[in-house]
Parts: sequence; C-alpha cells; structure tokens
Amino acid sequence: MNERKAEIERKSNETEIAASLNIDGTGKTKIKTHIGILDHMLELFAFHGHFDLILDVQKADLQIDIHHTNEDVGIVLGKVFKNALEEKQGIRRFGVGFAPMESTLGRTVIDISGRGYFKLQVGQHGIVWPTILEQENYSMKHLDHFLESFAHGLGATINVMIENPDEDLHTNIETVFKSLGLALDQATQIDPRRKGKIPSTKGIID
Repeated sequence: MNERKAEIERKSNETEIAASLNIDGTGKTKIKTHIGILDHMLELFAFHGHFDLILDVQKADLQIDIHHTNEDVGIVLGKVFKNALEEKQGIRRFGVGFAPMESTLGRTVIDISGRGYFKLQVGQHGIVWPTILEQENYSMKHLDHFLESFAHGLGATINVMIENPDEDLHTNIETVFKSLGLALDQATQIDPRRKGKIPSTKGIID
C-alpha cells in the first residue's frame, strides 16, 4: 500500500495555514492554531485516530475574532485528508465512534461519500446552545462552524450527537473530537475485501 500522506498550504486575506498529514501514523502532532482549546482538541483527535498531523497557522486575524481562523483550519484539515485519500481505493468509507466523559457521550458517524454535509445534535431533543458556557474564547457555534468546514473540505457526511450534554464546554467538545478521531480512523482503514476498489456502486467518490 502506498503511503497515504499529503501536504497543503492555503492562503487567504485573513489566514495562511500549512498542514501535513500521514493517515497511517501513530498519533504524533505538532499543532499551532493560536486557539488554545482547538490545539488541544486536535491533538486528541489525531492521537485517537492514529494520525500524524502538523498544523501551522502562520497568519491569522485573531485581533478581530477567531471566526476566520477557526473556520479556515477546518477547511485545511478536511482538504489535507481528502488529498491523502486520493481516489479512496479500498477504504471502509463508513465509520462510527463513541467517546464518553463522565455522563456525557459524544457520538460521531461518518461517510466519506464525496458529499459535504454536517449535522450537530446536542441532547436527545436538542438544547439551546447558550446554556452551554463559552470557555477559552470558544463556543458551540465555533465547534459547529469548524466541523461544517471540515466536512465540506473532506467531502464527507458527518453526524455528531452529544448525549447528556454538560454545561462545561470543554467536556462536550472533548467527547466530539475523540469520537471524530475514532470514527475517521475506522472510515479510512483499508478493507482487504475491497482489493483496491473504490467503495461505491458508482465506481467513483469525488
């Protein structure tokens, strides 16, 4: 099997970001987004997904707010995974991950389908996000924007649910990033039964 690695640089008027990825790694990371809580969450994501990941935000407009940087990191992360997967030959394509933290449970279901779509559900019947406190200049809205950008950059359908959400933001999003790493690890694994074939009846995944 060829090494599934990729490097990418993305420059806009707001940000300049470089990323390097080895899907078949050991979970080593070097991450600097200048958003402390996001750095920590991406380290957890890569560790539990066994991805070697370097992310370096070389320019950011954080003096305004974190919106553009947070969103653009999601875009770059999705694209570097998409590039490393190339034509997606032999991958399992679907993945599911569960990560508990005390009473809170994060569940992520992913389909690397070529169709970018993201849905976040908080609680069985949904709850109002402002009841979850903003922490370290980060919020549920930032999480939603980040994962939506990631899903579209990768070209994947991603459904995330947080069961028994906590008022503590850190607890909630930690279960999300861990479960995302587990689900993506499963979805990107090679299925020996596919024998290098693309896992779609269409014969292509864009």
